[in-house]
Amino acid sequence: MSPTTAMFWPMIAHVFLVFCLYGLLIVRRNKYTFTDRESAIKLRDRGEEARESHLVNRNIANQFELPVLFHIACLLLYITDADNIVTVVLAWLFVLSRYAHSYVHVTSNRLRQRGALFGIGFALVVCLWAWLAIWLALE
Repeated sequence: MSPTTAMFWPMIAHVFLVFCLYGLLIVRRNKYTFTDRESAIKLRDRGEEARESHLVNRNIANQFELPVLFHIACLLLYITDADNIVTVVLAWLFVLSRYAHSYVHVTSNRLRQRGALFGIGFALVVCLWAWLAIWLALE
């Protein structure tokens, strides 16, 4: 596996996380909407949902915030041939931080842990963009 194709695997792993979160959302929503008619009506009419499914829904929304910058950075690193073992490792670490962040978010939802995990992921994305900027400046 060359470093160039290696850059795509963390991206695929992140997309897999998003698909898993959608599956979890379906399971959690079904738990309440099929067992409680009033919950189904609240979700349908007002968008109100149980806390358990709301947390997953919010986490899915989070996957389309900072991770968008991650995917763009990975693609630009690939296009400019700036990807290497360092950027691939940074990408994998970012994805691991997203898995950990998602786990905390949809289970205990401890803000201190979530914040720390978000900060780690944010720093990793900044590193990817910094690497790209330096690569382009030196080219």
